[in-house]
Amino acid sequence: MPYAAKDYGKLIGMEGFSETLLKNHFTLYQGYVTNTNKVLDTLAAMLKEGKVGTYEYAELKRRLGWEFNGMRLHECYFENLGGKGSLDAGSRLGKALAAEFGSVEKWEADFRAVGAMRGIGWVVLYQDADGKRLFNQWVNEHDVGHPAGAVPVLVMDVFEHAFMTDYGLKRADYIAAFFKNIDWKAAEARLK
Repeated sequence: MPYAAKDYGKLIGMEGFSETLLKNHFTLYQGYVTNTNKVLDTLAAMLKEGKVGTYEYAELKRRLGWEFNGMRLHECYFENLGGKGSLDAGSRLGKALAAEFGSVEKWEADFRAVGAMRGIGWVVLYQDADGKRLFNQWVNEHDVGHPAGAVPVLVMDVFEHAFMTDYGLKRADYIAAFFKNIDWKAAEARLK
């Protein structure tokens, strides 16, 4: 069964994100969904035809991580947007962040600092499912840098397409807009 792009049109009108930026971002995401399906279909056909072990098969296997993670990271990103207000420090997520980082404010300072680093990629608050620890991680490319077994709790896209239309090179202003629009309930729902 092929993957289907989800509709995130409810985010149109969100403060700090223009309609143009969001629609372009949705189109980019839809491309990841389309390409994930194409790669999976081609790999299935190659397997059926006995073309495993070929250079083309190997390259498509490598490409799958890029397309699939591009799809899933965008879904996490869009799904943890659309909220209003700040994190309730007394919530389950707020308490977990305070326990790990010393306070919600210290966690936020670290998350923002990771987002402000030079480069393209993602900032992800992960939970180590086995160790029950929380940590902020820089993910340089969709298919590189994901800690094995860790679950994304909060995802922020810091590739240029996520902010340059509205903010140019002012990444800190984009990060501030991101924080104004986090759906904390969606992030907390990912917490194990």
